[in-house]
Amino acid sequence: MPELSAEERAIAGGAQGDGAGMAMRIVAEAARLMGAPRLIPVASAHIDGALYHGDSGTLFAEKLVAGGARVAVRATLNVGALTPHGCIATRLPPDQHAMAARMMRAYEAMGCEPSWTCAPYQAGHRPRQGTDVAWGESNAVVFCNSVLGARTNRYGDFLDIACAIAGRAPDYGLHREENRRATLVVDVSGLSQTLRGAEVFYPVLGALLGREAGSEIAVIDGLQGLADEDKLKALGAAAASAGGVGLFHVAGVTPEAPDLATALGGLAPERTLRVTPEHVAAELARLSTSGITDQVDAVAIGSPHLSLAEIDALERRLAGRQLARPLYANTGRHVLKPLEQQGRRRALEQAGVVFIVDTCVVVTPILPELKGGVLMTNSGKFAHYAPGNTGYAVTYGSLAECVESAVAGRLVREPRTWA
Repeated sequence: MPELSAEERAIAGGAQGDGAGMAMRIVAEAARLMGAPRLIPVASAHIDGALYHGDSGTLFAEKLVAGGARVAVRATLNVGALTPHGCIATRLPPDQHAMAARMMRAYEAMGCEPSWTCAPYQAGHRPRQGTDVAWGESNAVVFCNSVLGARTNRYGDFLDIACAIAGRAPDYGLHREENRRATLVVDVSGLSQTLRGAEVFYPVLGALLGREAGSEIAVIDGLQGLADEDKLKALGAAAASAGGVGLFHVAGVTPEAPDLATALGGLAPERTLRVTPEHVAAELARLSTSGITDQVDAVAIGSPHLSLAEIDALERRLAGRQLARPLYANTGRHVLKPLEQQGRRRALEQAGVVFIVDTCVVVTPILPELKGGVLMTNSGKFAHYAPGNTGYAVTYGSLAECVESAVAGRLVREPRTWA
């Protein structure tokens, strides 16, 4: 067992109530299983466990509430299973809808912020570099570690809320400096600068990184001056979906990698992958499962949730035209509110954009049931999960291709993107 402080032992024994005691015992047992010698304080948490996957999750949350549990640190909430009033409805059966609603309310009752987004870092939850936190949801974890330089492991459902209530996490893995050093160099400098600067490239690179790195720590070289936060968000989400990536570095871009040598801890890399156009073409092909077809039945963007800048790009590309196919724009309430205040939501909806808020089309049944349906997306994460979760085959493309295809009602390609 890890060595607990007197305060931690008292909390585990029920000194702060049954809910807090249960949470502390869960964290301590996780530390034992991971071989962590002790628990460490965390400054915040992001909770993935509030997404309904079955009644047991709801009952677990309600048991914590009944035991008086409250989060000890700031805790934002990942997407739930339901959309708010005024957005499209889910197709959950009534009993599951009721249990999903109870689950969401239970997490709010424990003091979690009702952010309901997979991109809390876009909604103001940005822990400082070097801060220990306990975050769930794979894209949020990898962004937190990589782009913000805070420290978290990939905390799974229910352990995340236990850490938030206990205010502690096991001291192992990516919390430790020695485990954050890169051992793999991914060199993309041989690719054209146009491609390396294009938003459509980053989910493809992320998928390649996830398959090649697994849980290794990689440093990517060749993106200096080209990668902004939205591109890194897309890269990390695809990498975390395709593999076990919890942290990557980008030389000259991310905070723990001012240069290649620093990311490697001054040591030689254990291996180097020089990414070629052939690597990119092969990974690009894997992201599309629809085969050779110009069929597009729906378009979905926003996994991770769209930022305001990405909504701006969608709006510019759409340019007031009407869509022939629904375009599902998945985003958070922190983005939707300014759109409503500016009168832009209504105009986009009149053009055929369907806003999905507090959830997304891949984690809860929203898309119409359609045998043989094809979903187009610019998200590597959607491309990875949509076939299994929605039954739709996937066609991957750039944001521009997604918009043009939704306007035309069929697949429209811009071949120069990949030239």
